[in-house]
Amino acid sequence: MDKRQFRDIIIIKRRMLIIFSILLLLFFGLVCRLCYVMIYDSSKLKDAAMEQWTSEVRIDAKRGRILDRNGVELAVSANVYRIDLDMNAIRQNISNGKVLTITEMDIKLDELSKVLSDTLGLNPQTVSKKLKQRLSNGLPQGAVILARRIEKTEADKVTALKKNGIMISPDTKRYYPNESFLSHVLGFTDIDGKGLYGVEKIYDEVLQGTPGKRTAEINKYSDEINSNTISTYSKPIQGKDVILTIDANIQHFAEKAAQVALTDNKAKAVSIIIADPNNGEILAMVNKPDYNPNIPKPEGKTSDELNATWRNRAVNDTFEPGSVFKVVTATAAMQEGVVKETDTFNCNGSLTVVNRVIHCWKRTGHGGENFVDILKNSCNVGFMTLGQRLGRENLNKYIKLFGFGKKTGIDLNGEASGIIKKTQSITDVDLATLSFGQVDTVSCIQYLAALNSIANGGKSIVPHVMKEISHVDENDNKIIDKTYSKYDTKQILDPKTMETLRGYLEKVISEGGGSKAFVDGYHIAGKTGTAQKPINGVYAAGKYVASFGGMAPADKPKITVVISIDEPDPSNYYAGQIAAPVAKEVFGDVFNYMSFTPQGSAESLLKDVTVPETRGMKKEEAIKKLKELNLAYDIDNNGDYIVNMSPLPGGTVKEGNKIVLYTGTTPTYNKVVVVPDLKGYGKEKAQQVLNSFGLKGNFIGDGVVIDQDMQVGIEVNMGTTIGLDLEYSDD
Repeated sequence: MDKRQFRDIIIIKRRMLIIFSILLLLFFGLVCRLCYVMIYDSSKLKDAAMEQWTSEVRIDAKRGRILDRNGVELAVSANVYRIDLDMNAIRQNISNGKVLTITEMDIKLDELSKVLSDTLGLNPQTVSKKLKQRLSNGLPQGAVILARRIEKTEADKVTALKKNGIMISPDTKRYYPNESFLSHVLGFTDIDGKGLYGVEKIYDEVLQGTPGKRTAEINKYSDEINSNTISTYSKPIQGKDVILTIDANIQHFAEKAAQVALTDNKAKAVSIIIADPNNGEILAMVNKPDYNPNIPKPEGKTSDELNATWRNRAVNDTFEPGSVFKVVTATAAMQEGVVKETDTFNCNGSLTVVNRVIHCWKRTGHGGENFVDILKNSCNVGFMTLGQRLGRENLNKYIKLFGFGKKTGIDLNGEASGIIKKTQSITDVDLATLSFGQVDTVSCIQYLAALNSIANGGKSIVPHVMKEISHVDENDNKIIDKTYSKYDTKQILDPKTMETLRGYLEKVISEGGGSKAFVDGYHIAGKTGTAQKPINGVYAAGKYVASFGGMAPADKPKITVVISIDEPDPSNYYAGQIAAPVAKEVFGDVFNYMSFTPQGSAESLLKDVTVPETRGMKKEEAIKKLKELNLAYDIDNNGDYIVNMSPLPGGTVKEGNKIVLYTGTTPTYNKVVVVPDLKGYGKEKAQQVLNSFGLKGNFIGDGVVIDQDMQVGIEVNMGTTIGLDLEYSDD
């Protein structure tokens, strides 16, 4: 073989090898691509194929209910319906196996739209447009939502049409039977039934259930293939019920008291929380003003106004607590052993800290006091002294131990953390003011959690509104799926110390600044506080927050109560005068409902009422006025005008007591009244009371009335001047 032949053979072999290598690489690449498609890309391609050759209609599940602890329905899904159109089945039914042009199909769809619009009272053009709707790729739509939230009568009419491809299923219209009742806890849903606020949002996944669906195979023209055998249908699974810790009856008491407090005090807002301190269950939570979750977006309101209306202020907003915070300082001092009950404090009205004079609320001073006295009198000087004894590290340790500065973990959205000052940033002045409730900010729910720890013997426990989640099986039996378990209980304080502190706080109610919360026959422990509101770093004139925190029975508390009145009428804003009476009303209602055993008579639970002036009035007017105050009456028939009454105006009686009215033919009467008790009233309120009885006042000082120069209950002539001493009060 010559060289040329040999070279040609070599070249041919080389070329064959190259070609073979290329073919091998192509084959290997094809195998790799096939593996990628079969293994990694299969799911996506399968979904795309399914979307291309199937038609799917989603059927929403009925949303679960929200119930109170006793089964009272608070949020339900109304019995309304939605109509979905499976357009593939409808087109197949219209064509009846024939091939129709687009024009012919549109004519048939127009005929159907006329029938549907007449049945449902809808606009025929709108219905026709929905039936002819096409996808972005130009193919006909596979499914269309025709109507939502229709009543059963309308749904029955559509069913009677017996048209293939029309599906009727339960819809998601949410209904709140009690309207604004518990609105900030419940929240509301959007038009698609998705929870947006409150329990509706937090437990949305549980409430919404599992939607059903109908799936059918279609051809390249989006027409269903053999709908009788290939279509599949999965029934929607109704959402589960959420049972709350809320007691609707106790919630009613709180709602009533909050509304009265809002109106009577011309306040910006009022919040009330009632809880079981032993397990953290919230029995009631109300904010006034509130909103109707059936109409969460009324016309005419801006987005900011709506958001402000929806805010659960008891959970979302913070404030400087004022004197209610003194229970934290007292706890720290007792736990650290820096104070004993017999320790003496001298309050001359102020204390100088680093060349700054910080006043007690009583500018003239409380004089000599022991530890219990500084709690009863809410003495700022006494608590500044405790703060100095504790030091910034110890005081901040207990502030954090009580959970301030972080979220409590309550199962409601938007909880605020509050702000506590870092230990290294606390100056001597800060330490003094911190000790009586300034500088740091807290929320109502945080303060409630701290109060619970004092009430239950020193355990921290997460407050919560969910009690259990349940559903009803096919035999109508209640099945409990889940109970609340995120208690995170920790022993953070000494039980004996807390028992002693509760005894001291009981004296605050029975003898001290919280006396207007006292219910004779029951042991209530608590604290009031009035704090000026800081706005842009400066305390704003005339803007205050009046608060109350309490528990009962004091020895072994079963309930805790927190009340906040935001920006009350500046003429009477002291918590001891406006928040404590609200607490008394709430405690009285709850005691009766929960059958607490009183140690006093049933009469002691009744409210004290100042006898109004009715003399000179016509009989009908006088009787109406007495009824408004829940007073009974006895009246003679000597004339049309009230000329005398017993007891005289200005005296104090229990509600339900009988007032004897004497009548005559003229409005002339003997102008003698009883000196009313004006202690605790602000100047403007005291003047109003005096005016109502025809008396005059000589006011000395500013603040609230701490003394009057005429004995309560003595008879004086109208026009008499009563001397009144006023001082600023922290409570």
